[in-house]
Amino acid sequence: MKIEKCPMCKSEGTSFYKDIFYECNTCEGLFRPKSKLPSYQEEKERYLKHQNDPEDEGYQDFVKPLTDLLIANQTAEHIGLDFGAGNGSAVHKQLSDNGFVVKQYDPIYYDNPDLLNNKYDYIYACEVIEHFHHPFEEFSRLFNMLNTGGRLYCKTNIYTNDVDFDNWYYKNDFTHVFIYKNRTFQWIASNFNPSEMTINNNIIQFKK
Repeated sequence: MKIEKCPMCKSEGTSFYKDIFYECNTCEGLFRPKSKLPSYQEEKERYLKHQNDPEDEGYQDFVKPLTDLLIANQTAEHIGLDFGAGNGSAVHKQLSDNGFVVKQYDPIYYDNPDLLNNKYDYIYACEVIEHFHHPFEEFSRLFNMLNTGGRLYCKTNIYTNDVDFDNWYYKNDFTHVFIYKNRTFQWIASNFNPSEMTINNNIIQFKK
């Protein structure tokens, strides 16, 4: 049986779904092997095809649970970061409409690396963390950018055993290279030691 190293915890993983996804034996994350990872150019071409209109009501409804949580927990005095903002962030629009100050970072659309040297009261990554080729390093960066007491919000589809993986649309996007289970987030919490972690459906919240 072929063994691949998990990009999150560096433990061994074994084949989970054909030769496309492997499962980590420790953090239980599902990951594409290195030979199946898309190149930067392939990812960029895929993202450039995204037609995200922040004015679209369907798109706003899709992100509303995250937006509502941010508005409930943060204030307009807090400084936030939209990490992986893409080409049209409905969350950013809704927060800005409510007077919130949110910087936008994206390696393709808002490539301002100076923003990654700052500290923030909150950071959100909406449908972003499943794209991480190096999830441990990315989470390290995100936690390091938080002020003490700051919050990290992640929105992603979480795999559970009652999901029919063979017919699960979420795995079919070739840029989705790391899929999380609840156990994966527990592993993240045990290694980065947030003061709080909550999982509510597909929104995960950490407090530093």
